[in-house]
This record gives sequence, C-alpha cells and structure tokens, in this order.
Amino acid sequence: MTRESVFTWGAAPLKVGAGAVDEIGFDVAQYGVSRVLVLTDPRVAETGVPHRVVESLARYGVEARVYDGVHVEPTDASMEDAIAYAAQEGPWDAFVAVGGGSTIDTAKAVNLLTTYPGELMDYLNAPIGRAQVPPGPLQPLFAVPTTAGTGAESTNVCIMDVLSLKVKTGISHWRMRPTMAIVDPSVTLTLPANVTASAGMDILCHAAESYTARWYEDFERKTPEQRVTYCGSNPVSDMWAEKALGLLASSFRRAVRAGDAAARADMMLAATFAGIGFGNAGVHIPHANGYPIAGMVKDYHPAGYPQEEPMVPHGISVSLTAPEAFRFTFEGAPERHLTVARLLAPDASPTPDPREQLPAALIDLMRDIGIPNGIGGVGYTEADVPDLVPGTMKQQRLLSTCSRVPTEEDVAGILTRSIQNW
Repeated sequence: MTRESVFTWGAAPLKVGAGAVDEIGFDVAQYGVSRVLVLTDPRVAETGVPHRVVESLARYGVEARVYDGVHVEPTDASMEDAIAYAAQEGPWDAFVAVGGGSTIDTAKAVNLLTTYPGELMDYLNAPIGRAQVPPGPLQPLFAVPTTAGTGAESTNVCIMDVLSLKVKTGISHWRMRPTMAIVDPSVTLTLPANVTASAGMDILCHAAESYTARWYEDFERKTPEQRVTYCGSNPVSDMWAEKALGLLASSFRRAVRAGDAAARADMMLAATFAGIGFGNAGVHIPHANGYPIAGMVKDYHPAGYPQEEPMVPHGISVSLTAPEAFRFTFEGAPERHLTVARLLAPDASPTPDPREQLPAALIDLMRDIGIPNGIGGVGYTEADVPDLVPGTMKQQRLLSTCSRVPTEEDVAGILTRSIQNW
C-alpha cells in the first residue's frame, strides 16, 4: 500500500465538573505517590486554587510543594528555570499543573527533563531542535486547567518561545500527555473578558484547523516507528471538533460578556474537546503563523495579562491570520470549511462566494469579542512580513497537516492580507 490506512488517537482520562479540583487528592493517591510538585504561575497562586490542591493532597497523605514561578507564555529560559528548581528540590513521584496552557506545558517539560536529564533542544521539534523521543515512561502528571483555551490537559505537546531564535516551537510525543485532567469550570469564573476571548479563540482555531486538516488517508503510508502525533483529520477527532464548535456557537459570546457559570462550563468542555481533537489530528496555518507573531512581538500589552513585558497571547496570535488562512485552504476541503462555518454560526446567511462563509463567521465573532483587527492590531506592518515568514516555515510539523500546503510566497500573502481583517 502506498497510501495511509491507519490513524492513531489518544486522550487523557477526565474528571469534569464544579468541585472536581477538591477531589484531586483522591485521584493522585491512587497512583501510590507520596511527594508531589505543584506548578503554577503567580496570578493563579493568588486565587488560592493551588492551595486547595495542596490541602486535598494532604488529606490523602501526599506531601506537596508549590512552585509558582511559571512564566505566562513560557520561554525556553523560563522552562529551564522550572526544570532546575524541580531537579534541585526533587525527586518527585508526580507533578500537578494548576493553570493555563503555560503551566501545563511547563509541567510537561519539567516531567520530561527531570525524568531523563538533558537539554530542551534534544527534544524540540526539528528543524529547530533535535527531535529526540522520550526514551521511556514519565512520572504521573495531573493537569488542572484554569483557563478555557489551550486544551493542554488533553494534548501530548508542550509549546515554548525559543528566545534566541524569536520563534515558538515545542516538543511532541504521546508520552507527554497528562495522566489525568481535572476540569473544574468553577475556577474560571473570575477570568477577565480579554483573557476569556483570547483563550476561546484558541479553542476555535484548534477545532477548525483539526477539522479542515488533511485527511489521514491522504498521507503516504508510514511504518509504525514513523507515526507522528498529528496524523490528520480522522473520524474520531472529527467528532470532538464538531462538538467543540457547537459549544462555542452557544456559549462563547456569553462567556466573554457575562461570564455566567453555564457559559464557563461549556467553554471548559469545548477547550477539552478541541484539545482531544487537535491533539491527534493536528493544526495548520493559523497556528504556524501564530508562533512567529507571538515570538517577534514588539510593544503590544494586552489587557488582562501581565504588563511587565510585551506579549501577544497565544489565542490572539493564532486567530489574527485565521480568516485569510481559511480562504487559502478552502479549496483543499470545501465541504469541511462550510461545515465549520455552519457549526460556528448556524444562523448566518450564505455568502455569495462559499469561500467567504467561514472567514465571515470568524470576523463577525472576533469583532464582537474584541480581538485585534489583524496583525496590524498588535503592532506589525507589511514591512515585517519578510521577517515573519521564516518563523512560519519552520513549523513544518504543522504545515504538513494542511489540506493545501503553503509555499513561502503563499504564507507571505496570507500575512500581508491579514494586516487588517475588516
């Protein structure tokens, strides 16, 4: 056979619902562990949620220590700091990540590099890193998401900004997936509107990109050892993406504007469902563009985030070129693009040009929830496009899953036409 006939799929066990975080001691204790490192960031630490985790662990005889130095939008340097702390204060029987994708991804890297000491570059995706695979099992890792966005509690990737190269990339392997995800929507009730909007756009892009990714049977046949985490869109991942998009359609605007408990719960489910979907199928152009957009930020300081340094939050960075990216990919999977548009905006009227249906739905939503107007809204101009393109082209792990793989010229055109989206 010359074409692929096999797809792979996996997900972490879930515990979902208000109050789930206070049961984590029971769940962790089932793995026979006695000493745990809880990782979080300073803002989440102030909410008291990590303290609740420590109390729950103590009730089941598990000793815990808190590391609250996680960097929002982590860098290779911030991850190395966390790894150094964990190595010095260890050994640990397990890890608990309490926070957004930044914390969960940092915990994944800490787990890997304390179990198998080495350098981040050993494991980072090629061509940036050496793309080695974890040589064996890791310690148990429990993920407690406090934002509804990244779906990192469901995925086997961890993403970071490589400071020396001004680009984001990551580590991807099935051993990196959390042992269990504890999804408690009550911990997201105080999220600021702008953080809710940004994180929600990450959910949307995860679901839309995985659903419109290259169909798994369209790849060349692989041997078992060649199989990668992102295997293309497939029947199982499609179900999770479809459900996530439906939840977004009914709850996203409400969560941003009012933040009511029901909308928050639906957004948490959408984040986890989309994470399960893209964590197996893959993402493509919007995420590939998002990494250099975030990595080369100049002077953008978004509301609701730490103001000490400029940053483009991940959910914003991946959304800014999404309308134009989906115009480009439409011909690779027309019906799938129309399905995404219908699920996301079920009451929208058809556009004269079918290619515009999904971009129109995205732009309408992005304007409603306050997402910046294109990459120009976060400080980039057309003069920056030649510098952004190489960062996108380094994301071949993502671009290879696209139903219409772009050239450098294509990427430059998408970025240029995304200076403003409306």
